[in-house]
This record gives sequence, C-alpha cells and structure tokens, in this order.
Amino acid sequence: MGAVTAQEFHFADFTLDQSRYRLQRGEHILRLEKRPMELLILLVEHRGELVSREEIAERLWGKDVFLDVDRSINTAISKVRVALRDDPEKPRFVETVVGKGYRFAAKVTCGNGDSNLQAQPLSVSAQTASSPAVLSMEGKAVRMRPRVLLGGVAVLALFIVTLVMSHDGSPKGTGQPAIKSLAVLPLKNLSGDPTQEYLADGMTEALIGRLSSIRDLRVISRTSVMLFKDTRISLPEIAKTLRVDAIVEGSVIREGSRIRVTAQLIRGSTDEHFWSETYDRELPEVLALQSDVAQSIARKVEVTVTGKEHERLTIARPISPEVYENYLKGKFALAKSNNRTKAEESVAYFNEAIRRDPTFAPSYMGLADAYSDLSTVFIGGVAKKERPKAILAARKALELDPELVEAHVLLANMAQEHWHWAEAEGEYRRALELSPNNAAAYSAFAYWLVSQGRTEEAVTTCRRARELDPLATSGSDLAWMLFYARRYDNAVQELRSVLAVTPDDAFALWILGFALIANHHSQEAVFELEKGVAASDRSPAIVGLLAHSYAQVGRRADALRLLEELKRRKQTGYVPAAAFVKAYLGLGEYDRAFFWLEEAYKEQSNLLQFLKVHPIFDPIRGDPRFADLVRRVGLDR
Repeated sequence: MGAVTAQEFHFADFTLDQSRYRLQRGEHILRLEKRPMELLILLVEHRGELVSREEIAERLWGKDVFLDVDRSINTAISKVRVALRDDPEKPRFVETVVGKGYRFAAKVTCGNGDSNLQAQPLSVSAQTASSPAVLSMEGKAVRMRPRVLLGGVAVLALFIVTLVMSHDGSPKGTGQPAIKSLAVLPLKNLSGDPTQEYLADGMTEALIGRLSSIRDLRVISRTSVMLFKDTRISLPEIAKTLRVDAIVEGSVIREGSRIRVTAQLIRGSTDEHFWSETYDRELPEVLALQSDVAQSIARKVEVTVTGKEHERLTIARPISPEVYENYLKGKFALAKSNNRTKAEESVAYFNEAIRRDPTFAPSYMGLADAYSDLSTVFIGGVAKKERPKAILAARKALELDPELVEAHVLLANMAQEHWHWAEAEGEYRRALELSPNNAAAYSAFAYWLVSQGRTEEAVTTCRRARELDPLATSGSDLAWMLFYARRYDNAVQELRSVLAVTPDDAFALWILGFALIANHHSQEAVFELEKGVAASDRSPAIVGLLAHSYAQVGRRADALRLLEELKRRKQTGYVPAAAFVKAYLGLGEYDRAFFWLEEAYKEQSNLLQFLKVHPIFDPIRGDPRFADLVRRVGLDR
C-alpha cells in the first residue's frame, strides 16, 4: 500500500471516519465501543492482508498485558460483525483465517476516491490516553398508532411457547433434540413507519418477560438479544453465540385498521424453520385474537407448561394507546437515565400514564425504577428522599399485579439496602419463582448471598445470570463476587477482559483497584485507580479508594491531599461517608475510620452490606466496635 495516509474510508454502504472515531451506515451513526472500533480501523488499514491475532493483541492492548486475549479478541470481532451486519459463514467484510487471524475482504475507497491510501495507525499510548466514544443515534420519541399495542404480546408469547414446549421439546415425529433454551430476536417493524419501533421493541421485551416465567425453558434476556437488532449474522451463528437451541423471529405490520403478527421458530444448529404462523385481524378484534389463538394452539399441541405458568402467559387486559404510549416513552427515557434530567423526564411520562389509567401496574413499576435511579449517588439524588417514593410505587404495582417480577426485585433491593435481610431474601426468591430465567433477579440475588458470607453460592448465581444474558451480564458483577470470595486472581482476570473492550469503564477500574490492593499489588492499583478517577469525573468512591492505595504505597501526602479534597467537596455537596472510611483505613487511622463508619451507618451506606466479607475491613475485624456494627446491621448470624 502507498505511504499516503487517509482518515475516511468507504466500503459497501458504510463510512469509517478514523479521525472522528465514527462508523456510519448511510446517515445512521452506528454504536461501536473503543476497542472494536480500533480493531475495525486496524483491519481496514490492512485490507486484503492477513492480520494475526498477535498483531491485534499488540495493537489494541500493547505487549505483555495480562488479560484473556482470545476471549477479548473474539468479543471485539463479534461486535464489529454485529455493527457491519456481517455473516461469519458468508462474510462480506471480516474473513476468519482459522488458527491465524482475520482479513478485511471488502473493497475500500478512501475519502478522495483512492483505494490505495493507507490510514495512520494509532499508537498504543494514544489509544490509552484518549477515550472517544461512538454514540448511537436514537430516533425521536414520537406518537404511536392507536390500538396497535393491544393484546399482541400475550398472543405471540402464547403461540410460541405452546409450540416450543411439547413433551419432547420438538415437533412431533422429527426425532430432533429437545429444545431447552431459546432467544427471541428483536421483532421487526415492517410497517414502513420508523416511529413504530416502540411497538416492535416493546413487544419483544414483553414477550421475553412472559417466556422467562417457564421454569424448564432458558430464555435469553433482552439486553443480549438487542445487540442483534437488524443484524445480518446468520441464525446458527447467533444461536451459537447465545448458546441456545432455538431462535424466535417475528414481525409486526400495521396497515390502516389491520394488524398482522408473524412469528417463526428456527432450530439453531440447523437453521431449520419448523414452524411459522401469521395472524391478520382487524384492530377491534385484537383482544379476541388472544383467546382464538390460545384455543386453536391448545387443540393442536400438547403443552408442557404448568397451569400457573400458562395463566401468566395468557393474562392480558385492555389498555388505551395513550396510556401505553406514555409508558413506553417513560421506559425509553429511563433506559438512558445516566443523568438526572432523563430520570426526571421518565418520571413525568410514568405519572402521565398513571393519571390516564391508575390501574395499569407497569406504569407504577416504571415510576419505581425511576425513583430508584434517582436515589443513587451516580445520578445525584438524595437516597432518603427518593427511596421511599420507589418503595411506595413498587408496592402499588404489586397491589395491582402481585406477580410483577420487577417489583419483587426492586423491593428486595430496597429491603437489602435497609438491612431487612429476611424480607429481601423472600422477595428475591419470589421473583425467581415467578420468573426462573430472569437474569437481573439472579444478579441481584448474588449480592444478597455474598452479603451473608455465602460467597461461592454468590459466584454460582452470578454465573447463572451470565448464562441467561451472556452478552450483557457485566463481568464486573462476577468480579465482585470473585473478589468477595477472595479469588483475587480470577477477579483480576475477569476485569482485565472487561477493560480490554471498554478501557474507560470506571466501575470496572474501581473494582480492579480493590482486587489489586487485596492481592498486595497496591502500586498497580494506584495506576488503575488514577485512570478510574479521570474516567468517572472524580467519583468520591474512587477518590477515597485511591487515597487508600496512595497510603499503602507510602504516598501519605498524596492520600491526605485527596482527603482534603473530599472534605472541601462535602462542604458544598453530598460525599458518601464510605469514601472517608476507605481513605482512613488505608492510612491506618482506625479511630477516624470508625467515626466515618458511624456516619455510614446513619446514611445506611451500601458499603455496610458487605461488612461480613469485604477484605478492606480485615485490619479492624477484631475490634469490639466492629463486632457491634456487624450486629446492628444484622449480619452477626
């Protein structure tokens, strides 16, 4: 290739802008994280040439880095293929050279039309120092067509489940292996109106929720399957990635006064479409459609769900389009509530839905989630103000629908934060009884188990959450469990894999700091926590732990400087007491640490949930004041 450099590349209908770290398909900006973006740039730079896995590892992460390289490269390649809608079996862009590496096969034209220009490679140091992000462009929240939303979810859930769960888990007479797991891909909006994406996404989420109530069927959670929205990756490859036996595909079309729902079931290993059905009805008939489909399927297929599970799958109620529209807009805003404004926007939508129909339980559940987000330090709310609102809304949701799984999980979380351990356990177990395949419930329950000192059970439970949501359940969550189980090397390896793909993940850097300190690598912890402080806009939690690590490596003056910073910030805003606890424990000033532990007790700090297992408390475990604190928090049993 020539020595002239280029910054913009065109292939098929994609544009890769290296200087702006942006990938576009037409006018649509595609979401691609930092490491997958760097991998794509590397492959395009060397288009037509083999790029070895060793070259990829060195370019993206540098030499001698400690991480699971194979897993990290595979994850990055998968994300590139999802973004490009590339089929690994019949690739248009990224070819796999088995045992060697990868090759970018498509014709590439540079910004000036010259296909021979070469991109300017990024240095490892430049990659580490910068943190550009490729942001997805979200469509505007717009009004949905009336009545489309009525009844469709329950219909689709019923006829898919009925067909999947015959006694042998397969169509009669096929001799195929039983279907024990499936993924529902995002339903396609074929109405020709992009504003109805709300409908397709809302139905997908609700369908997954209903299917998850079947104990003997493992159903992949929403977060993982949404990564395959509008993908060109083959169904067998998706099934292999998600480790499922079958895939559910579907579409929704609204044409005038009619609605058409189509669904099909595909065997993952063979791409065999062994069932499909289309239902076309007038909109006024959509509620009656549920009963019609249920009765016809029940006559044709022997169902292996229990009576109670069948009841949960088929339950439905009328709801006006205006109420459901506000509910969906609230969910959309809540999904992006990484700041106070979005969280408060979601509250407004949910309240409007409740005003229009005070009997619709999901609106109260959405409101509870919004207040729960507002209660976090990250969002910036005051926990004592927002938590009671969340609890009140969740209880109202359960009053209207006692089997609303999300409400049980939220109430369990809130009970745990208030150290009501038995109540929390009961709510978690009720949630898992109602929805045995709910990844969020398993992940949250793992934190309850670890707080009780049942660390290996917590690790197993968190791994179960990952099985259910393999592309979304955070490696950081599992690393926490491994850390509390004092399996520090395993925790560090898990976090290195997370950070290999998302190097600016402040949460992962924070946990990595804990694990390195506990494993007597405080100097390395300093390096990682300094990055975490920068990535989090100086989060008090990370600043406090960095002060701890400074003290551990003999940089006492730097530790005291950070303590002074926290004290100054506390004069004008909220700084959690836990930040001071960690700093003083590192400094060895245990009397001051106990003072701030009392403040943390008054705040009902999350840190105190882990008194029983957190290694940071090891230096003071023999102190009678610590034993008294453990007793007051209810963890002395």
